[in-house]
Amino acid sequence: MHSTVKIRRWLVVLPVIFIAVLAQSFSAGAESGFERWIADFYEVASLQGVSRETYEKAFSGVTEPDALVLKKAAYQAEFTTKIWDYLDARVNPLTISKGMNMAEIHGATLSSVESRFGVRSSVLLAIWSMESSYGEILKKTSRLHYVPRALATLAYGDKKRRKFGRSQLVAALKILQAGDIDRDKFLGSWAGAMGHTQFIPTSYLAYGVDMDGNGRRDIWNSIPDALATAASLLQKNGWRSGKTWGYEVVTPAGGDRYRGQTETLVQWQKLGFIRPKGKSYPRPGDRAVLKMLAGSDGPSFLMLKNFFVLKRYNNADAYALAVGLLADRLAGGEGMVQGWPRPVGALDVSQKFEIQERLKKLGFYTGEVDGNLGRESKKAIRRFQVRAGLVEDGSPDLGLLEELRKKN
Repeated sequence: MHSTVKIRRWLVVLPVIFIAVLAQSFSAGAESGFERWIADFYEVASLQGVSRETYEKAFSGVTEPDALVLKKAAYQAEFTTKIWDYLDARVNPLTISKGMNMAEIHGATLSSVESRFGVRSSVLLAIWSMESSYGEILKKTSRLHYVPRALATLAYGDKKRRKFGRSQLVAALKILQAGDIDRDKFLGSWAGAMGHTQFIPTSYLAYGVDMDGNGRRDIWNSIPDALATAASLLQKNGWRSGKTWGYEVVTPAGGDRYRGQTETLVQWQKLGFIRPKGKSYPRPGDRAVLKMLAGSDGPSFLMLKNFFVLKRYNNADAYALAVGLLADRLAGGEGMVQGWPRPVGALDVSQKFEIQERLKKLGFYTGEVDGNLGRESKKAIRRFQVRAGLVEDGSPDLGLLEELRKKN
């Protein structure tokens, strides 16, 4: 009887033990698979000049893929966010005021870089803002990734980016081998973008500049090097000095049928594509492509060569437009004239700032007033909604703004 009870107990326990062992084995298998991939990849790296010493230093202690890298790879704001929300978060009073301040602080550097590469200071400031919020993201090391591990993760576990991960990893190892950055400071984004101006390793090797003359290219710690490296990329990809990126234009009736077409500016004018407020085209012979980033109901843009050079930095129309618009504001321009076709009840950029300001004044929000209604802002909205007896959904809209206005 006693032995029968024991057998029954084992029959219950065995599946649990089996599952636990299987899970442990699977986990170990996944880890050893990644470690085995790293060991095998040395042959590829060594054929391209990476030494065994550099390779071992790079991967010392690296045993598992970076799970956050794969999670972030699945989401890219340039391709998943509405154009107006994307621009609101990047071209706004805060990014403009910070850029103006940076222009004063780093005026001499910006002037030197502009003279050497022919890229306007306002464009470089806009890129710096877009890429690292004028260096702020580099201070948040907990959000950064160790670059060789991140790229090995993409090469190992992301089918779409496997080729990218392999080529960037080899380039990253060459950077480490050159001594441009110490191993423990070799940090970047999930995709291996590095430093103030967020260069991927191959681009760093191709365009990196030692602007401060200290004997090494250092886009992590040297602002002159970072800005010059950005200017070098643009210059070498055909930047047209003294010219703009494009023009906002009013779409004539039926104008959407010309989308994607290339004409001279004078020809576009004849087709009815005129600049707001009666502005003229400074160089009517320049050729431009018609872009309508929000469809036929939104504003149109005639994009010149420099717009497409900006896309060599990030191959998204939204990115290049944001850089261009922010650069114009930093150069003293007035910004866009026409509005975007936002849904009924949607907030514009000034209203997003106002929500944060009012939440902060009431004590519900402690973060930076930046117009970006992300996770912390939505938590603050929920706290306000609970206190005000509203539906707790964390949704920022005009109704919420009206309730906030009643309180202060």
